[in-house]
Amino acid sequence: MGDPREPPEGTPDGGSGNEDEYRSVVFDESFVRAARIQELSARERLGGGYGRSAVRRRGMFGSLSRQALALLLVILLAFAAAVYFGLSTPQPRSTQPTGNRLTVSLVALVPGPAVTPVADPAAPFAGLPDSYRDGAAGVAAPDASATAHFTRSEVSRALATVQKYLTASALDPAVLTGSGAGGTETLRRLLTPGELDQFDQSLATPSDDQHHAATGWLVRFDPAVVALAGDTVKVVGATSVDEADAGTLEIGTDHTFVYALRPAGQPAGPVTLHTVRRAFRFELDRADLAAARVRVVDSVLQAGPTACGSRLAAHLQPLLSGSAPPPVTDPADHARPAWTLCAALKQ
Repeated sequence: MGDPREPPEGTPDGGSGNEDEYRSVVFDESFVRAARIQELSARERLGGGYGRSAVRRRGMFGSLSRQALALLLVILLAFAAAVYFGLSTPQPRSTQPTGNRLTVSLVALVPGPAVTPVADPAAPFAGLPDSYRDGAAGVAAPDASATAHFTRSEVSRALATVQKYLTASALDPAVLTGSGAGGTETLRRLLTPGELDQFDQSLATPSDDQHHAATGWLVRFDPAVVALAGDTVKVVGATSVDEADAGTLEIGTDHTFVYALRPAGQPAGPVTLHTVRRAFRFELDRADLAAARVRVVDSVLQAGPTACGSRLAAHLQPLLSGSAPPPVTDPADHARPAWTLCAALKQ
């Protein structure tokens, strides 16, 4: 009796009669379910809902398991949230400087035909008006008042920091005579980080380029030429407070300093007064207020008696009693900077 697995007519010619050769193309159930195209059932074909087509196309997610779909949905939601919050969250204001550099103007105040010493070296400032104060008292900050965006306490801290800068840069003997790095280190700690490179370069290699004059940051005399005749410096001036913007305070200062000087190496030499006017514009944002530091934006210095054309970037160059008459300025001398300014000093 024939094998029930064989066709009644026998095995077709060329066939083996065995299903083993088809096992390599038989698909399991998971493969069939994952197919993008599926054959319609008999009921679906009779219903006619799919027109003449005998197959249906499955959606792109039809082959994914529920777990995979849930994971994909979570990833999409997380990405959408990241994009939304990244676009809608306001970015914090940068605490670093915007790149502005200190701009310096140096003006030599030229005397008349001769520079005369003070009448009494023991009281060199006797002829000054009573409005001049001694040292730090002359740069004392005014009473603080709140501004539109800063409290009275914040303004007070800003004024105190500016006062420290003025005191360290124009009254410290170590700074005035360049006798040590301690004074300049104190001054350096009061500067915003963005200006430190400019400050260091100005002190290391001073230049009359309107940005790297050491005397734009501080008052400094050449100790090989002049010496302080005493520890007292007379000061008079004023300070103003404004806002550069809603997050930045602007402090303006304008002070005149009077120094008693004598020739270096002559303790009993004649004493001459040297006058220096310094006008600054400082800016302090909230990070600067918290760190007690300033950004020096503009610096203007007038100093005299000084010879017109003197190189003032490294040190101030006062004319002392008995100095030679100021030299004339030669406009054809291109070795000197063209922006050197001079003005007559009121005697």
